[in-house]
Amino acid sequence: MKRYRTRLAALAAGSLLLLTAPGCDLNIPNPNSPSDAVVLTTRDGLLALSVGMRQYYANNTLGSVILGPGATTRELRGVATFTSVLEIETGTAALPNFNSYVGNLWSQLYRVMSMAEDLQANAPTVLSADPATRDAVLAHANLFKAIALGTLAQNFEQAPLNSDRSGQATFVPRTQLLAEAIRLLNEAQQLITTTAPSAEFTTKVTAGTLDLANTINAHRARYNLAAGNYAAAAAAAALVNLGSKSAFVYNAQNPNPIYQSIVFGRNFRPRNLFGLPAPLVNRRDARLSFYLTNPTNVVQDPLLGSDTLRSVAGFFALQNTSIPVYLPDEMRLIQAEAIVRQNGDLAQAVTLIDAVRTQAPSDDAFGVGAALPAYAGAVTADALLTEIYRQRAAELFMTGLRLPDSRRLGRPAPPASLIERTRNFYPYPQQERLTNPNVPEDPAI
Repeated sequence: MKRYRTRLAALAAGSLLLLTAPGCDLNIPNPNSPSDAVVLTTRDGLLALSVGMRQYYANNTLGSVILGPGATTRELRGVATFTSVLEIETGTAALPNFNSYVGNLWSQLYRVMSMAEDLQANAPTVLSADPATRDAVLAHANLFKAIALGTLAQNFEQAPLNSDRSGQATFVPRTQLLAEAIRLLNEAQQLITTTAPSAEFTTKVTAGTLDLANTINAHRARYNLAAGNYAAAAAAAALVNLGSKSAFVYNAQNPNPIYQSIVFGRNFRPRNLFGLPAPLVNRRDARLSFYLTNPTNVVQDPLLGSDTLRSVAGFFALQNTSIPVYLPDEMRLIQAEAIVRQNGDLAQAVTLIDAVRTQAPSDDAFGVGAALPAYAGAVTADALLTEIYRQRAAELFMTGLRLPDSRRLGRPAPPASLIERTRNFYPYPQQERLTNPNVPEDPAI
């Protein structure tokens, strides 16, 4: 894996990053752009790079996190005739390692990681005289490197822990990716707990769109759950203020990437009923009308027969619609699952599930609410885990979390079943295999 170097192209109305290709330097010198040295050795450069890292994730990487995995878990159906769309839609052993959705997911996560590593390497020196700004920059960088590692663990069996310019990066199992993501997030939490972020950082970097402390704890909860650290997951989730909002913000110049692909590009369409088998969906669920809207059309699916496709609403309705960094009710469902996994008080788990099921849209920070009756099913571990999956699939629709949820909660899996997902993990991208001799064998499916 080549390490993606970053160059700050402009410092105006935020930050604009020019990212070079791996292994070669195609940058044409621009006398109006600061050099890498200026970006990485100045206060303003590091603050702008912090903004640019998050913008790059929001504008580029998030689309890859949602779209390809959304097709794999049947939340989305590929409707364009592009080969890459058809491949990711089909999945199975037929998905080649040169598929652009798989390749972009990998490369964009490592670009984010590389920017975070540049901040981690340079902030301690450049911002040494200002601990409140230094530690906030480091915590923010830790957060996004952790998100990159955690997302790799959601989609690949193995991956390198760091970006590597030499192309000789070694791979580690996804358990180690999650462990490092958790370590980075714990360190981030400690940094901003010991020294509160400076007003300058809050004004110039998070700018009222990202609640750093709550976002760190939300991801601590998410990745501890994925790692099987149930007590730590529940404890972190309990720290998150459910009224807090963190979102990726878009405009006409930097449009919502899911809107661009589904509405403007017409590459995918969301499937009816969140892409779930009908028995898992209550048709009175208000989240159906939040996320999905008309027009509809019926197509033939080789596995499902007639399949109704919808158009997107909710967080993907317009080019300037913001997308949440995390949704508050994910925290309740993490706590409920942690209780069940630890053989805890199942009645308490039901209470948390009901808080999600019965919530009115007006009572949620982002307007997501099921408005359903309380749970009336069996109060057993297996039944509650199925209900947690049902609620996560609806609440967290098109967030990129369906694939790890489907595996963790034991849903029907390929090759025996392709109804709910068409891959378990992705193959390693061809561009990585061509340059790095340490790439493992691809998973069978």
